[in-house]
Amino acid sequence: MSTQSAHSEAAGHGSPGPSAQAHGAHDVRAHVKVYMMVFGALAVLTVVTVAASYLDIPMGPAVALALLIATVKASLVALFFMHLKGEVRSVVWTLLLTAVFFVALMTIPLSWYFDGPKHPEGTGPTARSLTTHEAH
Repeated sequence: MSTQSAHSEAAGHGSPGPSAQAHGAHDVRAHVKVYMMVFGALAVLTVVTVAASYLDIPMGPAVALALLIATVKASLVALFFMHLKGEVRSVVWTLLLTAVFFVALMTIPLSWYFDGPKHPEGTGPTARSLTTHEAH
């Protein structure tokens, strides 16, 4: 083997050797096995979701249960099918930034709401017109 062909194979050019092919086939089998296990878990959780819909429980706990199952299913899809399992740092930063913006954007209208009216009763921008009120 010449130095040039060894360099091109090391750089990713040319055909890989038999051990690289065997390693690649093992890698593919391992990934397929993980995908099939996640698929099985999603199928089971779908059956659990349908079964939970037939339970005679109040609306609040039923919604909470449905959301819990949906969250687990969405997490499986995101972690394995969207390959976010190895992206922990970027996912955490994205979620923290989302939480900060959520709190900031909820604080603005809530501060207006809890601040109370600035005008005497019946006046100001939210007051109804007297003609509309008198017509009823």
